[in-house]
Amino acid sequence: MAFFSSSSETNNATAKTFVSAAASVVATAMLVRSVAGDLLPWEIQGYFFGAIRGILHRFSSQLTIVIDEFDGLVSNKIYDAAHTYLSKLISPSTRRLKVSKPDGEKGFTITVERDEVLMDVFNGVKFKWVFMSKEVQSTSSFHNPRDLNSTLRSEVRSLELSFHKKHKELVLTSYLPFILQEANVMKQEAKALKIFMVDYDNMYGNLNDAWIPINLEHPATFETLALDPDIKKFVLEDLQRFVRRKEYYRKVGKAWKRGYLLYGPPGTGKSSLIAAMANYLHFDIYDLELTELRCNSDLRRLLIGMANRSVLVVEDIDCTIELQDRMAGSKGSSGSGSSQPQVTLSGLLNFIDGLWSSCGDERIIVFTTNHKEKLDPALLRPGRMDVHIHMSYCTPSVFRQLAFNYLELEQHSLFPQIEEAILATQVTPAEVAEQLLKMKDGDHKSALQDLLHFIGQKKIENEELEAKKREAELLSNDDQTQSDEITTI
Repeated sequence: MAFFSSSSETNNATAKTFVSAAASVVATAMLVRSVAGDLLPWEIQGYFFGAIRGILHRFSSQLTIVIDEFDGLVSNKIYDAAHTYLSKLISPSTRRLKVSKPDGEKGFTITVERDEVLMDVFNGVKFKWVFMSKEVQSTSSFHNPRDLNSTLRSEVRSLELSFHKKHKELVLTSYLPFILQEANVMKQEAKALKIFMVDYDNMYGNLNDAWIPINLEHPATFETLALDPDIKKFVLEDLQRFVRRKEYYRKVGKAWKRGYLLYGPPGTGKSSLIAAMANYLHFDIYDLELTELRCNSDLRRLLIGMANRSVLVVEDIDCTIELQDRMAGSKGSSGSGSSQPQVTLSGLLNFIDGLWSSCGDERIIVFTTNHKEKLDPALLRPGRMDVHIHMSYCTPSVFRQLAFNYLELEQHSLFPQIEEAILATQVTPAEVAEQLLKMKDGDHKSALQDLLHFIGQKKIENEELEAKKREAELLSNDDQTQSDEITTI
């Protein structure tokens, strides 16, 4: 018993000695830090504490990478990306948070306060992040004209990434590129989508001021889009393939863009499809009106001012400008004082498929028209308009999607009768949707009956219009025949 008692006392004494020594070291370090903070000028405190850290790090297996907010006067993209990425690493144990609501973003931005530690795991390796911030003071007479000794206070912010030295290559080749990619996705998902229109008053100033943004609140999605299922599936797969083929486009030497032509009668859902594409890709929309532009250089200027990851829309391309005649612009410009639009087909094609097509990445270009046959064949060939989508009149499958959207019905006894009537009548999805929107107090049957009656009336109107059209053609042919006879005589 005496042996064990003596051994226990020895261990207790050793533990007390160790704790006492550790406390002494900590107290000494705190005293040195305090004295240094009080006595040393702030200009050299950083060097002093940096030297101490350097001595300690020399005996450590850890490597720390410092990522400053700015690289000289330029924003550091790695810092911005890491700052965004770290927001998803915040855990319940995090003690201090910062919350903000930037313009153009859907929700709150949550970040950590300085000196907070966040842990991450990538490919089985643990990483420690610390947000560092220190105040910098500089005397500037420009800060306050009334006080020549006014002091300008600002923050120098950085992130410190610590890990085992043996993982340095992994960090530089895999981890940091992964963070850049993830941050881009997070920013894209967080931002509020915009639709941009041209500001013609400021078009010749700063390129960033050439477009006016407005929040895009269009609710169309591929889930609710009233479109033929096969076409919808094709467009979705085509968009998915496009966004993941950046390196492929670069490899084959083509600009990273995709052209779509949506053609068909009014009311068939062309605008809704564009909105669904933008919402799916989370791309902003740029709405371009060619008739307001004076020359090809105006067109180039606006297109350069567009951001990447965007959808450029030119609606009713057959009506906006005389694109049939490639020389129309050059002929018009030779006249004096001509105020007619001078954007030419060749100028437009140069952006779509020429040298200017490389000014921007990951862009979707959408042209719409009610009359595809009026367009110049040069505009339609692959590489310019890669995908041609016919937006047709309402079909049974489109009707069923509209009935689900507006009435929340998947089946009804009147569906077969309505579908048969739709197949026999040229009625647009917009017209069907307008009728279903008139439903009162959840009376599904009355709404469907009213729709059936509307389609019947529409069929009669279409037949009358077709008869008048044939009559007009016959009269025109008779007049032409009489004219030919008179000429012969």
